[in-house]
Amino acid sequence: MSAKPLFDRILIANRGEIALRVIRTARELGMETVAVYSDFDRNAVHTRMAHVAVPLCGNLPSESYLVADKILAAAKATGAQAIHPGYGFLSENANFARAVEAAGLAWIGPPASAIEVMGDKIESRRAMQAAGVPVVPGIVDPIDDAEAAVVIAQEIGYPIAIKAAAGGGGKGIRVVREPSEMKSAFRQASGEAVSSFGDGRLYMERYLDRGRHIEVQVMFDAHGNGVHFGERECSIQRRHQKLLEECPSVVITDELRARMGEVALQAGRAVSYRGAGTVEFLYMDGEFYFLEMNTRLQVEHPITEMVTGVDLVHEQLRVAAGQELGYDQSAIRMRGHSIEVRINAEDVPAGFLPSTGTVRNLRLPGGPWVRIDSCLYRGLVVGLNYDPMLAKIIVWGPDRTVAIARMKRALEELNVGGVRTSAPAAMAVLEEPRFISGDFDTKFLESLDLSKARGGLSILAAAAAALHRRNEAQRQALAPDAASRRGWTQRHRGSLTDHIRRSQ
Repeated sequence: MSAKPLFDRILIANRGEIALRVIRTARELGMETVAVYSDFDRNAVHTRMAHVAVPLCGNLPSESYLVADKILAAAKATGAQAIHPGYGFLSENANFARAVEAAGLAWIGPPASAIEVMGDKIESRRAMQAAGVPVVPGIVDPIDDAEAAVVIAQEIGYPIAIKAAAGGGGKGIRVVREPSEMKSAFRQASGEAVSSFGDGRLYMERYLDRGRHIEVQVMFDAHGNGVHFGERECSIQRRHQKLLEECPSVVITDELRARMGEVALQAGRAVSYRGAGTVEFLYMDGEFYFLEMNTRLQVEHPITEMVTGVDLVHEQLRVAAGQELGYDQSAIRMRGHSIEVRINAEDVPAGFLPSTGTVRNLRLPGGPWVRIDSCLYRGLVVGLNYDPMLAKIIVWGPDRTVAIARMKRALEELNVGGVRTSAPAAMAVLEEPRFISGDFDTKFLESLDLSKARGGLSILAAAAAALHRRNEAQRQALAPDAASRRGWTQRHRGSLTDHIRRSQ
């Protein structure tokens, strides 16, 4: 007889691939799921995979996924016992977490108090300093005056990073390299912070030019137990938006991993954390500094799952239901290497401009140790109202070399017809010798010339064309006379042309 599920029915307050990710684990655990959707997402895959789908009405996030009252009403109407927020939208909204619990539902996330502290960059710096967690040199108190910023920057030392106190997702950040740039950068950062978060407070810290973005996955239960699942390397990013992540990092030793993991747990304990979270560090020259804590599941969580064999959504559900972890740090083992590539609707040669359209053709990669987390289907309309991420390709290998080769093969199989994607940029990274050797930092992607990054045909079609060129060279070597060469071409042209046409 099967064990009683942790919850009978849960609602996922999100959309796309993360909604599907939660639905799948919930189904395996015998739980029913409730999807919510905007008018734009009426035909989305997550609405078809859930047991129940409730319309929120409205096309924009502000009319649907960001309206707490609508989501709570959907939970009540469908008899859901808990709400999983996914990531983005209301996942790091302390008021929503409180409202969920006030409605008598379980919140599959950390306490609202932890979200509040860690969601404010200034308050989190204060909390971490008090807990003895190393932070990047800078100021704690917010500033709202550009003239004062010039004076303070001289004390901290250039280059300086100006950041929004309520920031996230790369918004409200400017890097200042000399005093003459400060006033303009300050005004720009403040304006962006107000428009993005409704909060113009800024703080300043030293900008580490050759830093790497290393984050540690943690999990706490409500009984005081906590473990970490090692680190993820997230330095391949553009304008603070990640493109490719890997686990583990090529520069983190076992000793350093243990030290960073303990500091990450120390950070979580300081705010009485519960559930899944990620502590982000800036690493350079053997030292690491606290950046922020993401109080939710991360987009890149699958690479940790691939290396540790732990379903992090399952653990989130267990903890939210009040169960103890039931294991300690000694139980966590990291095996092999995993890489994730985000497939965004972006035109890489055009400078990552958004790409819109309708998905007319679709080929997703497969094969051993290839995982696809995707919201794609033929006929999907890709617009500008939502995040451009369409899918994630995750691979595992016994070592980094195999993982890189496997990801390249997977990208060569991928075709999303109708919109351009960021896949060419990822391929350019994977083929760059500096990446292969592990010599990169957060500015690496911006140093690449992506203007000709396989942007015309799909990657698979480009690979087919390359194969054709090789075959043509062999043909000419084997067929000495022109008549023989023409005959060979006529016999093979049709299959190659069809192959490339189907790949577009």
